[in-house]
Amino acid sequence: MIQTERLVLREWREGDREPWAAMNADPVVREFFPTVLTRDESDEAFDRISAALASRGWGLWAVEHEGSFLGFTGLAQPDFRPEREIGWRLARSSWGHGYATEAARAVLDFAFTELDLPEVVSFTTVGNVRSRAVMERIGMVHEPENDFEHPAIEPGHPQRPHVLYRIRR
Repeated sequence: MIQTERLVLREWREGDREPWAAMNADPVVREFFPTVLTRDESDEAFDRISAALASRGWGLWAVEHEGSFLGFTGLAQPDFRPEREIGWRLARSSWGHGYATEAARAVLDFAFTELDLPEVVSFTTVGNVRSRAVMERIGMVHEPENDFEHPAIEPGHPQRPHVLYRIRR
């Protein structure tokens, strides 16, 4: 568990399934993903994310504020990159309060102090200016020479081009 001034980053609970599924079904939250998720897809992601966090002791933590589930922030190991990636996804009602930035700063501190990582990356679609702004607020730097076509998104899809940001310890 990680605590910040306003947030708790914790393991996932069964009670998170409903708000998680609602968040994944929201087309505005999923604007920069190829599709929204069905309930079954959302449940599968929930199971995968919570199991990875429980087994490793790090991963994508559930974020809560005053007892309410907001989404997630944490670290992942992409299949197609050697670095650890920091990421976040919050329910639309949680946007604009600085929660993503606050949680991401705490996760970076964990990555550099507890895991002793030399660097962390983050990436998103070119047009996702909100996530790119969080990356910049937490000190990450865009590396245009490392931008890439996301291998899990079909060629020609408008969300396939991705930008890569990096921060070193």
